[in-house]
Amino acid sequence: MSRIGRKPIAIPNGVTVTIDNTLVTVKGPKGTLSRDFHKDMKISVEENVVSVERPSENKLHRSLHGTTRSVISNMVNGVSEGYSKTLELVGVGYRANKTGDKLVLNVGYSHPVEFTPENGIEFEVPVNTKIIVKGIDKERVGAIAAKVRSVREPEPYKGKGIKYEGERILRKEGKAGKKK
Repeated sequence: MSRIGRKPIAIPNGVTVTIDNTLVTVKGPKGTLSRDFHKDMKISVEENVVSVERPSENKLHRSLHGTTRSVISNMVNGVSEGYSKTLELVGVGYRANKTGDKLVLNVGYSHPVEFTPENGIEFEVPVNTKIIVKGIDKERVGAIAAKVRSVREPEPYKGKGIKYEGERILRKEGKAGKKK
């Protein structure tokens, strides 16, 4: 039996979970998330706990069990606390700023790169070399952060580019030069 799938999900105060067939809707102080799950998964809410059960030991059901539980848990955490990813800009002249709600990046190209946030996602620029992507949907926050990072991924020789906070870039040694 899946260890993750068996764990119950505690519902914090101020968060409501409603289940309509396969559609799970989670409402909280930060917003509302809803998602459709596989029809075979049995999702139930009792008191302040959500539990997920699988109907059989079928390989498909085993693989969906832990995933379904994790996604519902992420939805509950997202509407109560929210998620954020922090990106750092490393390089001479690399900077970011926020114009209105748009994120504008100057990362060594001949033109600035602009990002318009999607619904439920917002950008913060506390320092011109740091970007914080915030939202209630963990999946979308990670996807947008990856999209911003892909504008100029860190290169292995000097380490210049956009990287996640705490990410370790494996550095390579440059050319050794001519030996006598």
